[in-house]
Order: sequence, then C-alpha cells, then structure tokens
Amino acid sequence: MRIAAKDGRMDQGAAARQALRRGDWAAARRLAAGLMARSPAEGAFVLGVAAASAGRVVEALAHFRQAVMCDPPEASRSGEYRAQLARTLSLLRRDGEAAQVLQEAEQNLPQDALSLDTLGCVYARLGRHEAALPHFLAAVAREPDNREYRYNQAVTLNFLGRAEEAEAALEALIALAPDDARAHHLLASLRKQSAGRNHIPRLETVYERAKSGRDRLLIGYALAKELEDIGEEARGFATLCAVNAAHRRDLAYDPAQDAANFQAMQDAWPIMAEAKDAPKDAPVFIIGMPRTGTTLVDRILSSHPDLESAGELQAMPLAVKAMAGTGGRNVLDPETAMAAARGDMAALGRDYLRRAGHHLGGKAPRFIDKFPGNFHYAGVIAHALPHARIVCLRRHPMDTVLANFRNLFAISSRYYDYSYDLLDIAAYYAGFDRLMAFWRHVLPGRVMELAYEDLVSDQEGQTRALLAHCGLEWDARCLSFQDNAAPVATPSAAQVRRPIYRDSVARWRRHEEALAPVRAYFESVGIAVD
Repeated sequence: MRIAAKDGRMDQGAAARQALRRGDWAAARRLAAGLMARSPAEGAFVLGVAAASAGRVVEALAHFRQAVMCDPPEASRSGEYRAQLARTLSLLRRDGEAAQVLQEAEQNLPQDALSLDTLGCVYARLGRHEAALPHFLAAVAREPDNREYRYNQAVTLNFLGRAEEAEAALEALIALAPDDARAHHLLASLRKQSAGRNHIPRLETVYERAKSGRDRLLIGYALAKELEDIGEEARGFATLCAVNAAHRRDLAYDPAQDAANFQAMQDAWPIMAEAKDAPKDAPVFIIGMPRTGTTLVDRILSSHPDLESAGELQAMPLAVKAMAGTGGRNVLDPETAMAAARGDMAALGRDYLRRAGHHLGGKAPRFIDKFPGNFHYAGVIAHALPHARIVCLRRHPMDTVLANFRNLFAISSRYYDYSYDLLDIAAYYAGFDRLMAFWRHVLPGRVMELAYEDLVSDQEGQTRALLAHCGLEWDARCLSFQDNAAPVATPSAAQVRRPIYRDSVARWRRHEEALAPVRAYFESVGIAVD
C-alpha cells in the first residue's frame, strides 16, 4: 500500500482500497470519484468492485471494462483488472468474452492472491480445471491462511483425480479452521472410508458444535456417508433423514412448480416448428434423473477418440431462455417453454452451439453435454439440433429416489430443492417418467433409454449399443473408462475412476421399511417397483 501524500495522509488510491477491504462502499465510491481525474483505471476498478459487491453486476461490468481500457496490458495492475472483468463476464454467462479476457490476463499475471484465485474460479466455471489449478496453487502459496483459496485448490485437485493431494489440502484447511463444514463434506467424499480409517469421531464433534443450518447439513451428509461406508447404515440413514428434514423445513419448495414445468414442455411440443437450415453438428446429450449413471456413461463415451466431454452445461437452458425472451429468475417456467416453442429452432440450435463451444478443448470432432436436466428439453434438442444423439439413463425408481436423497447437490440451486424429502423426490421422478413417456411417443427412435442395471450387468453389450446409437465405431477403450484422465466435476468423481461395480444395484432394499411410503406412492401412480 502506498503512502504518497507529503503531509502523512494516506494516498487516495490506498484509502479507496482500504475502504473496499472493510466493506465501506459509500467511502469507496466517494474516494474513487476523486481518483478518476489522475488515475482513471484505478478509480473505475474501485467503482467496479463496489458495484459488484452490491449485486449491481451490469454496472460493475462497465466499470471493469473502463479500467481495462485505461490501463495498458503491460501495466502493473492490468492482470488484477482483467481478473475481475473475466469474473463479471462469467457471472453474466458471457463465457466467450470471459475466456478471451483470461488469455489477456495470462500475458501479465497479477501477483496478489485474490486475483489469482479469481482467475482460477473463472477457469473452473468454464470447465478448464487443469488451467485453474496453477492459479489456486499460487493463491495458496501467497496467502496460506486463506480458507477459500485452500478449498478451491482441494476441489480442483479432486476434479482432476488427485485425491491424495486433495485430502492433504483439506486436512491443512481443517487444521486452520476445524469447523469448516465444506472441507469436512468434501473430505468424506474422496474415498470409501473403512472401520480403521475414517473421520467419524471428529465429524460427530464438529456436528454437535455446528450452529448454522447449512453447516449442519454439510457435516450431517459427511457423517451419514462415512457411517454407511463402515456398515452402520441404519445410523447413517437416520442422520441423513434428520438433516434433510431440518433443511426441507426452511425451503419454500412447491412440487407443483416442477409439475407445471413438466407439463409445459409437453404442451409446447405441438407448436414447435421443425427447424429450417438447422446446424449439422451432432453433439451427444446424456439426460436423466441425477445419480442414475449419467457420469458413468459420459466417461464411457468420452473415452472414444471422436468425443470429448464438455461436462454439465447450462447452454441449452440458457439458449431456450434467451429465445423465449421472458423475464424472471427462473430459467424454466411454463411461460418460457411456450414462448421458446414459437421461436426459430435453427437459431436456437446455433446459439446453443456457440455457448457450448466456450467449454470445449477441441480435442475431438464431437462433444458430450451431460447435464441431466436436459431431459426437459428433448423436444427442443430434436428440432434445434436434428443430428444430435440423445441418451437417457434410467434406474430403478426406488434406487433413484434413494440416490437423490443421499446426495447433497448444490445447496444454493433451487433446481435441486426437490431432493431433501423422499416423497418430493418420488413426485419429481413420476413427472420425469411421464415426460420421458411423452418423448418416447412423439420422438420414436430419437432417445435411447439405457438402464443403469443393464449397463453394469452387461458392460460390453450395452456399450456397443450405446456407441451404435451415437453413430460411433467400436473402440475397446470405452470398456476401460476408469483410465480416462479427463476431469470429473460431479459428485461421482471418485466412483467413475473405478471399474464398473454392482454395489449400488437394489440398494433401496437396505432401507425398505423407511422407503415404504415411496413404494406406496409409486404403486398409486402406476410405477412398477418389482
């Protein structure tokens, strides 16, 4: 920090930065206004940070653009300014521009830990975890006591399959912050625990100390998982039920909203026009309920030299929302479904490909989008990308409900609010099942429905059928998917680095009594469970 004024007062730029650090946005804006005349780049940057911190992202973008324009690429702070510009573009889903700014920042990397961590976060949002890791490592090296930087480092090491390094990073974080709930939750997921090597006593202690509902949820999931790992399934499931019930009470989730979305996609189908001059690209969409084997199939297919995985993209939901032109924070609602259906499907397909392209490494001629929630959009995909191949994973309905209940998805995402109550999940599954039956009827042959149980019992036969459906030649490497070195950014990261196993088939029978209401519900709506 500079102290430049001769009378001993703090330099205005340093004072503005100090105001930012203490969260005094009014003082930061006042000082930034005075900076604009002699240091417009720094003044604009301070205004951008203040605006972003107040949630005014579009305003922040304009300020960060001004800071970058006023500061030449070789200037000392240019990397810092570009890091925040890239982050803001990423928040606004302008991924192509964010990627370009990242390239510019690499030419003159910032030296402060916050900017380095920010660059890593933007790379991670783009699915470029190998590029993110060096920045997270550098941030930790500069500020080893920063919990956020250490957590980001550990998450990325896990995605890259470097589980032992991730475990060491998390233990270092827990040494700094013994009650860090995210660290405990991630640590429990890195491997299957054993009776002789687990974290259960520590987790029980931390769970008792946890004050916030979010912390109790994260640590409760970790504790339940480790108890199940060592064979204490009843106790683990009871823990899971308790933390999920507490969290569900705090949610304003209404299952009728999801039911309306399912129905809206069916209602929109008759007014959806065939695309004229549709793109010739043939991506592969892997859809289905979460936790039904979508990551496994992604790994199998991306082991083929003609396919690369783009991960779980939001490109289709965002392209549909943009085509609809509807307001509101919900990416999908009945109004959006109907408005998008009246749009130009070919233009929607091109917009999707543009958005998806920012997440591709160019390693193969075709790519996979494995966002499970794209099952809503199977009809849109069929029209907008007529050469695309669609694979829907199916799993026994009871196992699907249990798997969704046992997995903690992104807590802040409203998309997964259905997953904290067994009957909410059952109702969601029933809506998914009806929608897939509809797509089967109106899109005969377009969607391959692949049973998880069939895949694990006949790996080669089902893999051959899968490749044929996707228009791919046979390649034996697809049978050794566990050797696939590509990052895995899903809760299945540890599981899909093992050969196929049958441990999860019919798992629901271990909790048959607790799942009796789910079974009764399925029988009442005509879904077979035997």
